[in-house]
Amino acid sequence: MCLLGLGNVNRRLLLLLQQYRSALQERYAISWRITGVAARRLGWLTEPDGFGQEALLQLGPGSSKQEGSTDVRSWLRAARADVLFEATSLNAKTGQPAIDHIRAALEHGAHAITANKGPVVHAYDELRGLAAKQGCQFLFESTVMDGIPIFSTFRENLPLIHVKGFRGILNSTTNVILSGMEEGLSFEASLKKAQESGVAETDPSDDIEGWDAAVKTAALARVVMGTPIEIDAIERTGIAGLSGEAVRAARAAGLPYKLVCRARRSEDRVVASVRPEQVPLSDPLAHVAGTSSIVYFETDMFPGLAITEVDPGLDATAYGMLSDFIKAVTKK
Repeated sequence: MCLLGLGNVNRRLLLLLQQYRSALQERYAISWRITGVAARRLGWLTEPDGFGQEALLQLGPGSSKQEGSTDVRSWLRAARADVLFEATSLNAKTGQPAIDHIRAALEHGAHAITANKGPVVHAYDELRGLAAKQGCQFLFESTVMDGIPIFSTFRENLPLIHVKGFRGILNSTTNVILSGMEEGLSFEASLKKAQESGVAETDPSDDIEGWDAAVKTAALARVVMGTPIEIDAIERTGIAGLSGEAVRAARAAGLPYKLVCRARRSEDRVVASVRPEQVPLSDPLAHVAGTSSIVYFETDMFPGLAITEVDPGLDATAYGMLSDFIKAVTKK
């Protein structure tokens, strides 16, 4: 197996793989070893006999770049990859270079598992078709709501369901910031607290400006509703324009602000938006705070189908990748 990106997600995945090593072998007859690791600061590293767990975890900030393969394709060949875990940073506007990474893995004959939303939005049909042609899996359950099985719920457990639309709270950073503002903090102080806790990135612009939520909205529309939508076609407004006073007044009036993602069918297309909305307390979205998230689907069979995630831990996104891994290598 190869790890592309060695940030929080793939590092937590390593710990989960080790934690469940015996269960993977006993329940699913899966044994594994990490034969490739790549990151911007490290280069393209391979060890066909497998890296040791301690050595992998020591590859962190301050590690020097090492000589190895020179590109993703030669790296996959040298590592003899059966599975690629792709966890590089999101490029909301193009999905690159993650699309090229996944394309290379599938052409190599490896399953491709990603936590990156960009390839789902910008190259879903191509990568799904390539995976089918190669007899591989292209899986991405961790891209929306961490490891909650949203995509597989519709793909595998709700056949023939027609999704008319959805709305939800899908970005934890903005939710945490709004919760802090309700408790009396300014926007800047709440953002700083979110950064110190590890919820917000050092550069939180993708979250604050609504890009992350917009990409998740587009991914759900593409896969669950079967209709592509361009990111630029999503009406997008972030939370930077909200003051602490406005947020607290809205909460006191029983109409708290939430960054709400919406998508709905309109004839042969999907109309979508991401923007701050005041939500009545009678709405389940109003009670989703902190790192929790929710998506509420409207379907032809179920008028309201809600999936809620309450206070996910650091392992949640990595668990989604682990679940996809088991699915990929045991699928007949």
